[in-house]
Amino acid sequence: MTAIGVQLQKKMSPRVGSQKFFETFLRVLITLSAGTAIVLSSISICDGNWLSAPERPLFGVWDTCRADQDPPCSEEAVRLGKVMVVVRTSTCLAVVLAIFGMELMMVSQLCDDGHCRKRWAMGCAMLLAAFLLSSVGTVTYVFLLRDVAIYGAFTLTFWAQFLAVFLFFLNAISGLYLNRLTA
Repeated sequence: MTAIGVQLQKKMSPRVGSQKFFETFLRVLITLSAGTAIVLSSISICDGNWLSAPERPLFGVWDTCRADQDPPCSEEAVRLGKVMVVVRTSTCLAVVLAIFGMELMMVSQLCDDGHCRKRWAMGCAMLLAAFLLSSVGTVTYVFLLRDVAIYGAFTLTFWAQFLAVFLFFLNAISGLYLNRLTA
C-alpha cells in the first residue's frame, strides 16, 4: 500500500466510525419515537372517550348502545355503535402491528447479521401498515360523528391518537429512508 493510501485510510476510518454512530443514534431515536406512538395510541384506545359535546354524554370508541338497553337508544345511536366496530378493530390492530414492527426494529439493532437491514425494513413496513390502519380508524370516527363534532370538542385522548397516527407515519417513512441511505 502506498503512503497516500495509508493516509487516506487513516482519514477515512474516523469518518466511518462517526457515520456508524450517527446511523445508530438515528435508529434509536426512530425506535423510541415509535414506542412513544404506541404508548399514546394504546392509552387513547383504552380510554376511548374521544369526543365531548355540551349537554350530551361522551361518545367514545368503546361506548355501545344496544336496542334492548333501558332507557332505549335512538336508532342512530344503535347504528353508530355497530359501525364503531370498524374503529375499534382498525385502531387495535394498528397497535399490535406497531408493537411487532418496533420489535423487529429493535432486534435488527441488536443482531448484526446479514438480515438486520431486512428486519429493519420489515419493521418500518409494519409501522406504515399501523399508520394506515390507525388513520382509517381515526378518520372513520371523525366521519361518523361529524355532526356531533361540530358542536363538541375533541378530547385530549383523541389528540393523542391523532399524534400517534402522525408519529407512525413519520417513523415508518424516516426509517425506510434511513435504511435506503445507509445501504
